[in-house]
Formats: sequence, structure tokens, C-alpha cells
Amino acid sequence: MKPAIASPRAGCALHRKGGARRGADVTLRALLLVCLLISGCARSESQTSAAHAAGPLIPETATMSAAWQILHDPIADTSLAGSPLTEQIRRGYRLFTNTTGEAPALAPGRVTCANCHLNAGQRERALPLVGVAGMFPEYNTRAARLITLADRVVDCFIRSENAPERPATSAPEVLALSAYITWLGRGYAVGQNPSWRNRNVIAKEHLIPVAQLDPAKGQQLYAERCTSCHGEDGQGVQIGDKKAAPLWGDQSWNDGAGLSRIYTLAGFIRYTMPYLDPGSLTDEEAQQIAAYITSKPRPSFAGKEKDYPVSGTLPPDAVYYRR
Repeated sequence: MKPAIASPRAGCALHRKGGARRGADVTLRALLLVCLLISGCARSESQTSAAHAAGPLIPETATMSAAWQILHDPIADTSLAGSPLTEQIRRGYRLFTNTTGEAPALAPGRVTCANCHLNAGQRERALPLVGVAGMFPEYNTRAARLITLADRVVDCFIRSENAPERPATSAPEVLALSAYITWLGRGYAVGQNPSWRNRNVIAKEHLIPVAQLDPAKGQQLYAERCTSCHGEDGQGVQIGDKKAAPLWGDQSWNDGAGLSRIYTLAGFIRYTMPYLDPGSLTDEEAQQIAAYITSKPRPSFAGKEKDYPVSGTLPPDAVYYRR
């Protein structure tokens, strides 16, 4: 699979599966637009077209050679000079690429935001965050309510990064990460999903019933395709100054995180792994590997029994909820 990139120069936690959008809060959307304007993020139509023509994302087929590429780097972006949100945006970028180092109290394990949102959230088919800020507030099925961008950041802290306590949406780290993600949304339409969002999905007709998946098959595939970066123990192999994120155990994401669902994890694996040859696994292989990884122990998320309160029915791949 892939080594974690935990430095401001590289990209490599959990991406939420987007829920059906049931409405819009006009005031919050107006505030988002104001944020884009005062941060110097608004661009002319010609500037936006030129940027999009150049490509807003690292291609999904890129291999390890692209691990350190950052297309939109607020540290190096001189156009941010003088913006009242410059330091917030830059701190958010540092938090995103090195969460465990920048916010150890909120990320006590070894999972950083860029472990799943590769290339600092700027890689195709790797849960990219470019252009998504304008979709919030958005309905979230797991929470059964509209959530803001800050709510989503908080959710990642307490689920993917095992924060011992829920941070407030006004916490400095939450605001900084929200500022960075909003900066990545500059020039994109509010209320309109970018074409690359929610594409880490295996087609329904190719989903294998959970009961028919075999963790033993997944273990064999994992040994063949994933251990070079993640190790036989799933805790990550040191590669230079980088180390892949742990896939299970006390230092990994908890069992209330999105990647603890088999099909969600399989969709990520299918299109981004292994990092030396992304997209080379079949739909079935990705699901078998995901079944193996989710058969392993990980931290327990207190309160997951409150998830999915409206439907009253758990997703079929939410295996940790049934234990």
C-alpha cells in the first residue's frame, strides 16, 4: 500500500463518505464566500479557467515519485502575503500534513490527515479536498443532520485520529484546518460538487456480500501487495524519514471511523493502492484486503451506537458495530 507522508512537503485519515445533501444554510454559505474573499482566495474567471486547465489534482495513476508533489502549497504561495487568514491557512496545512506532530493532544496515535487525503488533499481518487468546502453545510447520514465543515473536521479528530475528547468547532486546530480546506476551495462553485468528489466507490454490482468475503484470502493478498510499505504487522515500514500509517492496533483509526467500514476502505484501496502501482487491484481483491484489515482489532469509539439514528439500520459493511 503506501507510506504515510507526515511532513509539510508531502501527502498521504479518513475521508467521510458524502451524505445526500438535503438543504442549504444561506447564512453559512454567505460566510464561506466572505472567507474566500477576505483570504485573497477569490479568482477571476480567466484565472480559474487557467488553473483548471492545468489540472487541479495529482493524477490517480501517479506512483511514489509524486508522493512529495504539492500543487497548491500555502507556505510557498506568495499571493497569500498580507491576507488576514494567511497564518490560519498555513497552520492548517501544517496540521493537515503532520497532524500527530502539530496536534499530539488531538491525534495521539499515528494517523495524520494526509494519510488518506494524499498529497495534502490534492490527489485524484485519494479523497481529494480541492473544491469541496463550498458543499458545506451538508447532510451526513451517520449523524442524521446537516454538518458544517468544522463539524466534519471535529469528526475526523475523534474518529480517525482518536482524540480523547471532542474538540470544539471553535478550537484553534479546527479553525486552522477549516481555513486550509476552504483555501483549497477557492475559485470553485458553492453548492456544486467537483467532478472528482465521491469517486472512491466500488460499483454496487461488484460488491461482494460481507458474509462471502474471506479474511484469509485478504491476508494472502495483503502479504503479496501491501507489506512493502505497511509491514506484516500492519504498523508501517520506515522508508527514509517517512513511515506508513498503522492499519490496525492501538495507533490506528478507531472502529467508528469511515475506513472501518469494509466497502469504504475497499474503495480507497481499489483506486489508490498499492502506492507503487495504484489501481492495479481488482474490485474483489480490494474487498478481500479490506475484509482482512477490518478483521483486526483497533481502538473502540465510544458512542458509535448512536450512529445512523434515523435509518435504524446499519450499513451492511459496518462490521465493528455488530461486535
